[in-house]
Amino acid sequence: MKVLYFAWLRDRVGTGEETIERPADVATVGDLMAWLAGRSEGHARAFADPALVRCAVDQDFAGLDAALDGAAEVAFFPPVTGG
Repeated sequence: MKVLYFAWLRDRVGTGEETIERPADVATVGDLMAWLAGRSEGHARAFADPALVRCAVDQDFAGLDAALDGAAEVAFFPPVTGG
């Protein structure tokens, strides 16, 4: 699975993209965020406050409870505002 990071998440993780093997027990976006937070100090900083992170699964906005079965790409980014 490809994981993309944008804006300050990319800065904290230290990369804009990585390919991971998702563990079988990581079934939702929330599970993935928790698992990623354990990968490094940068990941932990990026996901320290899940309320500040938005997500898209295969380019569709998704909540923390969104299932990852069959997903090829997950993107994490800060809340988007317009103006």
